[in-house]
Amino acid sequence: MQQQFESIFDKGGDLIGISHLTKNNLDAIFDLTRSLKHEEISAREQRRVLEGKTLAMIFEKPSLRTRVSFETGIFQLGGQAINLQPMDIQLGKRETIADAARNLERFVDIIMARTFAHRTVTELAKYADIPVINGLSDLEHPCQALADFQTVLEHKGRLEGLKMAFLGDGNNVSQSLMLLAAKVGTHFSLGCPEGYDPDASTLTQAKADARTTGSIIEVVNDPIEAVRDADVVVTDVWASMGMEEEAAEREKIFAPFQVNSALMSHAKPDAIFEHCLPAHRGSEVTDEVIDSPQSVVFDEAENRLYVQKAVMMILGS
Repeated sequence: MQQQFESIFDKGGDLIGISHLTKNNLDAIFDLTRSLKHEEISAREQRRVLEGKTLAMIFEKPSLRTRVSFETGIFQLGGQAINLQPMDIQLGKRETIADAARNLERFVDIIMARTFAHRTVTELAKYADIPVINGLSDLEHPCQALADFQTVLEHKGRLEGLKMAFLGDGNNVSQSLMLLAAKVGTHFSLGCPEGYDPDASTLTQAKADARTTGSIIEVVNDPIEAVRDADVVVTDVWASMGMEEEAAEREKIFAPFQVNSALMSHAKPDAIFEHCLPAHRGSEVTDEVIDSPQSVVFDEAENRLYVQKAVMMILGS
C-alpha cells in the first residue's frame, strides 16, 4: 500500500496549506477520501496502514472537531495520538520551535499543529524531518477547506464551474477555500465589509491559479452580490479565537452579512450551506438556515475525519 501513496505531495511531505498543493494532490486526496468513506478500503486494511505509528497533536487553541477527528482517524489507521496542550509544550517560550521539532521527530511519526501564528507551523515543518500537518493557523485552515470541497463533491457531483460564496472576513478559512477554488476551477466570491479583505499575497496567488483553471476569484462588499447564483454559501464566526475584544464591534459591522433566508434566496434554489463550526447562531447564521434541508454542516464536519485520514495515509505511510 505504501507505493500507492508515495510522492503524491510536494514540499517535502507536509501539509502546510492549500497553496502548496497541486491539482493532482487534491484529486488524490479526494479520491482516497471517497474510498475511505465508502469502505472501498476495508477497516482491516486501514488498521495496517499506520500500525504502530504515533501522531503528536499540538494545540494552542481549543478544539472539538480537530482533536476528535485526528485522534479517531489515527486510531482507525492503526496508530495512536498524543494530545499536547499549551501548558505541555509552550512552543517558542519554554524552548524554541526548532528544538521542539527536533525532539518530536525522535519520538513520533507525524505532527499536527493547531496554532495561532502560521510561522509556528512552517518552523515545525522546517526543523522536523517527519510530516507536519497544519490543523489551523492564522493564515490557512487546509484540512477544513479539503473537507468543505469534499462535501461539495458529494452533494453536487463536481467542482469545476460551480460558484462558492463566502460571507465574512478574509480569515484563514476563507483564504484556504479561495486557494482551493482557484486550483479546481470553482468560482469564488468573498463578501466582506470594507477593510476586512483577505491577505493580499494570498489573493494574488489565488487569482494567478484561477487564470489557469478559468475560475473567477472576487472580493465584494455587497453580500447580495456575493451570493447571487451561488451553488454553495459558506460562512464562519465573525470574531475568531484571539479576537474576542473585537467581537462587539464586529457584530455591528458584519450584521448585513448574516446568512439568513433572505440572503439565501439570492443563491441558486438548490444551493447548499456550509459552516466550519462552531456556529454562533443568530450572528453569522440563523437557525432557519443552519437547520434547513440546504445545510450540510454535519456532513462537512464528518468529512474532516475522512479527509484527514487520507492526508495521514498519504504522508505517513
